[in-house]
Amino acid sequence: MEEGKDPTAGGRVGQPRVLPQRVLQLLVLFLVLCLTFSIVSIYMIRYFGINSSVVTSMKPILVPCNHEPPVGLDRWIEPPSNLMHGMSDEELFWRATLVPRVSKYPFERVPKVAFMFLTKGPLPLAPLWERFFKGHEGKYSIYIHSLPSYEAEFPSGSVFYKRQIPSQSLKFALFEIMVCKWEFEEGVLSGFSTVKGCVSEWGRMSMCDAERRLLANALLDFSNERFVLLSESCIPLFNFTTIYNYMMGSKYGFMGAFDDPGPYGRGRYNENMLPEVNISDWRKGSQWFEVNRKLAVYVVQDTKFYPKFLDFCRPACYVDEHYFPTMLTIQAGGLLANRSLTWVDWSRGGAHPATFGAADVTDEFFMRRIYEGQRCLYNGQNSSVCFLFARKFSPSALQALFLLAPKFLGF
Repeated sequence: MEEGKDPTAGGRVGQPRVLPQRVLQLLVLFLVLCLTFSIVSIYMIRYFGINSSVVTSMKPILVPCNHEPPVGLDRWIEPPSNLMHGMSDEELFWRATLVPRVSKYPFERVPKVAFMFLTKGPLPLAPLWERFFKGHEGKYSIYIHSLPSYEAEFPSGSVFYKRQIPSQSLKFALFEIMVCKWEFEEGVLSGFSTVKGCVSEWGRMSMCDAERRLLANALLDFSNERFVLLSESCIPLFNFTTIYNYMMGSKYGFMGAFDDPGPYGRGRYNENMLPEVNISDWRKGSQWFEVNRKLAVYVVQDTKFYPKFLDFCRPACYVDEHYFPTMLTIQAGGLLANRSLTWVDWSRGGAHPATFGAADVTDEFFMRRIYEGQRCLYNGQNSSVCFLFARKFSPSALQALFLLAPKFLGF
């Protein structure tokens, strides 16, 4: 044997390797077994079912990207965070009048007062209201309805921040102004001294539309129990706690609804309102009201009386003085206190109440003109607290009101 040669190499030169062939055979066998097992499993699932214990023991590893948590009660009871929704009035009124039929709430409900500001534009007395609301979060909500062209600019820390609700479209508002101007020029609106009075649409159905819109938006919050309508010239006459307890403790809604036999009452009635409205049901009252949730639903859901007042109560019949008082007297007269909570001064005469500036706001003003001599009924009992709010105060009165608020207003 030669040195350096493998003694076993001579007989195996040129022979093929057998190991890869065996691996290939095993791989084919494995695939055949897998295919057989799959076919048998499908057959058993289809004809014999699956053992439930096996299914319940399996846990999913992957979660779908579109997985959403189950819908809970919070979704239905939480007030909308963005008041600037895209609903039409018809859609809004339908949504707002969905009333729960079970009287007991399945959650801890703290009743709130909805403060609804009907304004032309800014709120010049906002700093006074900010002080009034401070420290009472969770017991009130705020809604602002202004002209469509006005965009409120309150700081993010203000209680009025993003509390403006959608108004009617600007196009519709301009159309109303154009119609009003044309009617004035034709002599139809002889009761107005200037065309400017038409722009505000006071006394027309668009004013009641705005008030219904405020109520409807406030009804979307299930916690709102009392609803008070205010203007940019209104001030509170007491602290928040006093006003809150007064409203929540009342059995009635506060809306003037009296039968005026004179030319400014029954004299405005139109017989075309029959048969829905009889002259014996015709009522008059201030537009500045406070109502409970049940009365608010009556106002928003009305489709029976609305067309009659739209068509047959036009200047010199001022619909904002007659529509709600008459309609609620017919629908729920027993729930009205037949008085307003907002004090105004008509002693100076004229078509509008007095406006108060800085020089008018004094100690004597509050003691003698507002607080002194009040007499009314509260839940059937005599009371000396009859008014919770007062108007009309000009922007110039703000500083004087700030100084006297701790002494007379309680905040």
